[in-house]
Amino acid sequence: MADILAAIEQLIQYGVKSGLLAHEDIVYARNRLLAALRLEEWRPVEVKDTSFSSPSPILETVLDWAYERGLLQTNTTVERDIWSTKLMDCLMPRPSEVIREFYAKYHKEAKLATDWFYSFSKASNYIQTARIAKNQQWKVKTAYGELDITINLSKPEKDPREIAKLKDVPPSSYPKCPLCKENEGYEGTWHHPARSNHRVIPITLLDETWYFQYSPYVYYNEHCIVFHAEHVPMKMERKTLARLLDFIEKFPHYFIGSNADLPIVGGSILAHDHFQGGNYTFAMEKAEIEEYILFPPFPSLTAGIVRWPMSVIRLCGKKEEVLEAADCIYETWRTYSDPSVDIYANSGNVPHNTVTPIARRRGDLFEMDIVLRNNRTSYEHPYGIFHPHKELHHIKKENIGLIEVMGFAVLPGRLAGELEALATYLVRNTKKDKWDETLLKHRDWYEHIRAAYPNITEENVSDILRHEVGQRFITVLEHAGVFKRNEKGKQAFRTFLRKVQENVMTRGRTFKR
Repeated sequence: MADILAAIEQLIQYGVKSGLLAHEDIVYARNRLLAALRLEEWRPVEVKDTSFSSPSPILETVLDWAYERGLLQTNTTVERDIWSTKLMDCLMPRPSEVIREFYAKYHKEAKLATDWFYSFSKASNYIQTARIAKNQQWKVKTAYGELDITINLSKPEKDPREIAKLKDVPPSSYPKCPLCKENEGYEGTWHHPARSNHRVIPITLLDETWYFQYSPYVYYNEHCIVFHAEHVPMKMERKTLARLLDFIEKFPHYFIGSNADLPIVGGSILAHDHFQGGNYTFAMEKAEIEEYILFPPFPSLTAGIVRWPMSVIRLCGKKEEVLEAADCIYETWRTYSDPSVDIYANSGNVPHNTVTPIARRRGDLFEMDIVLRNNRTSYEHPYGIFHPHKELHHIKKENIGLIEVMGFAVLPGRLAGELEALATYLVRNTKKDKWDETLLKHRDWYEHIRAAYPNITEENVSDILRHEVGQRFITVLEHAGVFKRNEKGKQAFRTFLRKVQENVMTRGRTFKR
């Protein structure tokens, strides 16, 4: 009994130290924890260790105790998550209090508000810092700058017991998806993640209600999500571009971007309109304009092709002119075809062209990168003509979304073990007939590495593999680029931009500055 009471007291003290819990709420929070754990008695206990920077170790102790007492049925990750978020919610203020605190700070400075809310989201364990620490991350120098590489190990794989439960429990339609406002405070089920400790901030974009939160599995500093108040599908349009610019006017220290709105080139959740942003500088942002474009109707505007493996147009200037030029680029691209480089806007009534826009501030100026996307497939490339081709699927088979577009590779967790095994094979020069069958997909890459590095040792093999993963990811981005980086592709890109210039000139006659 003393052990669980000590753990509860540690949670209370953690809540106070992390700013989740006011002193006036200690008794109330303690009683909520006792009720959740079905304890009826309390007595003061001595707590020796109160130096926890994360609640995870304390929660693990409490959940082990709860499982031993039969409060947890399966002790799986899903069930433990439901319980841990419910326990953390006992320490947390209500949503209205969080919103008031956020805006009290925002009225002083936007960065004060986001700094506080980011710390709050980590302290509440909504941002899974302990799991995120499991990710493997490194940087790789390439011809296009220094890329970020991460192997995603933070999201645990499904336990067989969880899979069995999923078969027995019918899915619910509430909340409709992981992004809906209704996730705030939702306990969670076998089908839907636990969100008892979740809080969101309402914000206004173009006189519409949207919500601001952080990703529970942040890939980079202050990785935030901004989602529509209604469960409406992703849609690329002028209003999308205007919302992005409105956001960076309100939060000038953040970038914000939207995944494309079509399958293959879009994000993982197309059913709910949302953006991703944060306080991080990606390689694409550092890339320079290599060829400038003139848009005479917009005198404040600097525009040009970015030196990047994908097809990117950068605009920088006054907010209104950036919006007009960006919308003109999108509208021109939406219906643009060029058979000479395999670009077709439609197959019958099925659209293929869209964009991935990213907005940021450059001092007082507004900057937007427009990344041209096309999701057409073919017999040779059933996953997408402008998608990582089959020879790269051993590294990356999934969609190339907003984060990858900017030069941050999010690679599947399987690669961690596979790279370790490949390192052993490379050092020992293991013959093909001794290979694990699951690793044969890497065989061509293995042969390339052996030819490129004649002196592979235990000391240098990890660095070699990490470097080569980065070079492979550059090829992934080159495959996703609609206008290739050869002379034919560059000429085709210029031809498209001449069409944009024509449309800008037409639009510029009616544009009121």
